[in-house]
Order: sequence, then structure tokens, then C-alpha cells
Amino acid sequence: MKKEYTFRYGSSSVSLPIEEDQVIGVINGNETKPLDDIAGALIEAIEDPIDSRPLREAASMASSIAIIISDMTRYWMRQDLIVPVLVDYLVTQCGKAYGNLEIIIATGTHAGGSEEDLRTLVTSDVFDKVRTVNHDCMEDDLVYLGTTDYGTPVRVNRDAAEADLVICLGAATYHVMAGFGGGRKSILPGISSLETIKHNHAYSLAPDRFVTNPAIGNGRLEGNPLNEDMLQAAAMMRNLFMITLVTDAEFRLSSIFAGHWRTSWERACEEVRRIYTVPIREKADAIITSCGGFPKDESLYQGTKAVDNVISALKDGGTLVLLLEGRNGGGSPDYFDWIKPLVNGDFEEKLRSGFTVGGYIFFLNCEQASRFNILMYSSIPAETVAPMGIRAYDDLDRLLSDAHLEGKSIYVIPTGSTVLPEVTG
Repeated sequence: MKKEYTFRYGSSSVSLPIEEDQVIGVINGNETKPLDDIAGALIEAIEDPIDSRPLREAASMASSIAIIISDMTRYWMRQDLIVPVLVDYLVTQCGKAYGNLEIIIATGTHAGGSEEDLRTLVTSDVFDKVRTVNHDCMEDDLVYLGTTDYGTPVRVNRDAAEADLVICLGAATYHVMAGFGGGRKSILPGISSLETIKHNHAYSLAPDRFVTNPAIGNGRLEGNPLNEDMLQAAAMMRNLFMITLVTDAEFRLSSIFAGHWRTSWERACEEVRRIYTVPIREKADAIITSCGGFPKDESLYQGTKAVDNVISALKDGGTLVLLLEGRNGGGSPDYFDWIKPLVNGDFEEKLRSGFTVGGYIFFLNCEQASRFNILMYSSIPAETVAPMGIRAYDDLDRLLSDAHLEGKSIYVIPTGSTVLPEVTG
């Protein structure tokens, strides 16, 4: 008997009929109670921080404060619920004037958001009172802080480098390159130069062969060159105070950690492991998953993070049905540009000599498509992703027919971007 399973897709949802006796599990994140009082949780975290003096003390001695937040691709973390409370606290409780504050959007290599985007991220009330700007990784006056042990020259946003206090606001979640998002990523790549970001992210490739570096991956921190390089870059910043958000599997804020830029973030990473890692007994022949809707599936660049997570539950050569709207196509400006060297046969040469983040994610997606049978329901044209080995469909019935799921064991993963299955036997 078939059962309808519903998945988020863009700003709406889609339903798929699946033979119930073939489904060996529906994988969701571990149950976690969302915060009832977000403002109260934030105040508690910043007044009783981890391995740090309270924010009130740090802010009282600062004449200039830079608040670094993530861009619209991370809107799911709902910084708009945090920023107004934080700004009000700095003004009413710490005696700061709005002119003492500046909000910097940590764009990394992403294009800066429009005024509408910025108003969405920080709320219009805050936008009208506090200077809010996009970081530009190509800016001429970025400040050189030093060079890491990995040879990465660290250049960052001048306003942040010269501020008396830098408050980083981000969210911890699994990250296929850096192990976890949030924390030190507010600095590198968040407010770093293009050169800094490219040098760091180039460690995603193995040095001796054209494959992903085996030292990186979801949840991997120790020995991960990207993470360790990012940590060294963050350590070069002075007067950092970290606020890290954690969401449950439904993108609801569930906890807030604050304090020392490294140890408070590491505590958040532990919570992410607890929520998102789900033990399973075996791998399946097929997986059906969604990225979790917009903005998680706004592009292939962003949406395939769900693939990074769920393939740990899929047998080699297995079938992955991915629901990814992709209203912004590839996402990263140079993402689909890499189809040309892929087709021409000089992909490795071009990527190693001119490494870009979009290029690596494109490579990773091709690498995944070579290991698994990926069928994607999307607005992205089929001919665009065909050279990558991904089959795209605008018709669900035809996709399901071509997936040949009959007799296959299936995992249903409603929100693949927030779940990491782990085979425990």
C-alpha cells in the first residue's frame, strides 16, 4: 500500500506516494524543545557566558562595536529574532549609542544583499538606526593580520579589524568542508578577502589526486585543515565575543551559546551532534529527501548540502531522489561556469590553478553523482546539470518512474539539510 509523504519544496511543499512496506525508516533529527523565550535565552547566554566575561563588561569599555552576522543564504537561522534584542541590550543595558554600532554582513564570496535583504536580516527598525553594510571580499582596504601555519594570508574587513569589540552571530550546523558552520567562519570566510578564502578552501582537494580531501567532512574538526586554518585566522582578531545559535531539525531556535570565540562555539557543535546525528542500523538502496524548502533549496550550491548529509545512509550506487527547487539556479556566480572545463577534460588543472568555492562545490556534486544515481525534482533545466551526471525533472511522476524504486529499501528523510545518519550496526 502506498503512503503519501510530504516534503518542503521552495516556499511550499510536494507529496510523493511511496510503498510503505519498502520504507525501512523515516529519519528526522532527535527531538529537541524549541526555545519558548528567545530574548530571555539570549540575555542569559551573554550575561553568563562560557569562558568569557559578560558581554556587558566587554561592551562598556568599547567605543566601537562591530556585529558580524550571516547573509541571506543563512536566513534559516533567524538572526532577525536575535539582532533587535542584541542591539537593544547594547543600547539600554550597556549605554552604547546607535552610532557606536555597526552591523557587517559576513558575505564571504557571496554577492552582497539588497537593502530589502538587509532589512529582512536585521529588521527595518534596526536598519534605520544602525549602519548595516555588506562585506566585500574584493575591497581595496582590507587589513592584513598575519599568515597562518597553512600559508593563508589573513586579510579582513577594516571596520571589524579596527573595532574595539567584535560580536559574531552565527549558527552551528554540519558543514561538508569545515566540519561545522558558525563560530570562526564569521571571520574566515565571512569577512575575509577573496585571496584568503580561496587559499583556505583549496585544502578541500586532496593534494595527490583529484578527489575530496579525506581529512575534511561533516562533523570533522580535528585534523581538518580548513577548520584549523580558520581557527588560526579567528585567533588573530582582537576582542571577539561569540554568539552561536542552534536550531532543531525544523529550523526552530533551540539553544544559544555565547562567550569565548572558540570554546562556546565548540559547545554549540556538541549540541548539533546530539540533535542532528541519528543512528541507523543499515544503509538503504534508495533515499528520498528534501533540502527543507527555501532558503535551504534556493540554489544547487546551497541545496546539495542535504546530499552531503544523507549519503551516509545510502549504499554505493544507490538512488537518491532529491527535492530541490533551485529558484536561483547554481547560486554561486561561478558554479555552472565549471561545466566547460568538465566537458573539455581539463577540470583538475583549472580548479587547482584557479580554485574557487563555487568550483569546489561543483566538483563535489559531480563526485557525488559519480557514486550515486541522483534524480532531482527541480526548476533547474535538465540539460544544465546533465554533464554533471545529475538527472533533473520537472515532472514528479516521470522522476519516480525513472527511479525504479520497486523492491528497493528506502529511507525517507524529510529535511536532509539538518540530519546526519550514522550507521551503528
